[in-house]
Amino acid sequence: MVSTEKEILRISLKQTSSPVAYCALSAKCGTRDEEPIYNGLAHFTEHMFFKGTAAKRATAINNTLERVGGELNAYTTKEETVLHATVLREDLLKAIDLLMEIAFTSTFPQKELEKERDVILEEITSYKDIPADCIYEHFEQLLFDGHPLQMQILGEKKTLRKIDSTIMQEYNRKYFVPDNMAFTVVADTTPARVAALVKKSAQKYLGKEIEVVAVEEGTSVGSMVGCGNSCGVLSGKKEPFYKEVARKSHQAHCIVGAEAYNTYDTGRIPLSLLTNILGGPASGSRLNMSLRERNGLVYSVEAVYTPYADTGIFSIYFGCDKEDTQKCLNLIKKELDKLVAEPLSPAVLKAAKKQLIGQLSIAQDNAEAQCLSMGKSLLVYGKISNFEQMRERIESITAEQLHQVAKEILCWERMNTLIYN
Repeated sequence: MVSTEKEILRISLKQTSSPVAYCALSAKCGTRDEEPIYNGLAHFTEHMFFKGTAAKRATAINNTLERVGGELNAYTTKEETVLHATVLREDLLKAIDLLMEIAFTSTFPQKELEKERDVILEEITSYKDIPADCIYEHFEQLLFDGHPLQMQILGEKKTLRKIDSTIMQEYNRKYFVPDNMAFTVVADTTPARVAALVKKSAQKYLGKEIEVVAVEEGTSVGSMVGCGNSCGVLSGKKEPFYKEVARKSHQAHCIVGAEAYNTYDTGRIPLSLLTNILGGPASGSRLNMSLRERNGLVYSVEAVYTPYADTGIFSIYFGCDKEDTQKCLNLIKKELDKLVAEPLSPAVLKAAKKQLIGQLSIAQDNAEAQCLSMGKSLLVYGKISNFEQMRERIESITAEQLHQVAKEILCWERMNTLIYN
């Protein structure tokens, strides 16, 4: 029996008074959804979205928004693909319509595909020439060995050569469907207008009726699905690795890190706070003070926490003179050991919370970043938290919670190490 239920496309609007409008169509698919023999397909598909639809050639796609001063762009991660546009508010309809047309009627012409493949092959070559960039994906390859997250976003040359138009069309039909997508807007308009524009445009290009569900900030639709409390899907399966790779570069590049909490874990926000304390963007972060300000060993050092649907990764990156690598590792271990050994004092915890809240508040002023973040939140959680909700979650973190997270995630014995030297 054929189901008569309509597909649902979730949408959300953040109202502003700006003359500029931002919109994004986010799909819950990325590198981890590829078959290994076609690694790089998600990113390749993203490139090909600009190469022709049923009604437009590549030049017409690019000119649609450029001729009114707008911008069209896209990106791919391991778990999402996003098409987004920036226009004046009076051209919002043009942007919405173009994103829908690209997502639902792209033809992926083989001739254009062959040319774009060469572009991406060159992109891979250039990427591998920058150790500070490629070391991150190499680290994840090693950490997530045997898991879909090990695959590289750009793919490999041998797997890209196997992809043709038919394979790309099948991938597009499978994942770029309303139920697997979200549409977000930050603009000076009304929710009713956005819902009407999105529904009309989507139905036009899909050739069928869909249901548009508007999600207001601070509310949710659907249930949150995930893996509960977990330090990762692979934890405990193998001993941490230590790997050195010879590279022709004037300095060493290094990452130390381990599996961490998944997207749905209650430890996610406390770990985000700890990561910010250790190696966030502030010059006063503990690792920056230790490695750069007090010892002059690095130009930059950063700590990053990236949660995925079923696991996560905590990592610390730095580049230094090759003879200083071990000194840097010893100093990093010292900072991690401090957090594992004892809870933060009330004064330090209060200051850390205020700093993170301030950073998030300032980030809220970037309308494009906010639009993209809203799309990811809808895909992952089925809701969009407002700033006050985020603030309350951060304020509720206790020193004991942070200490427990540090003991679970930041123990030096859990850390894996990759060094380019």
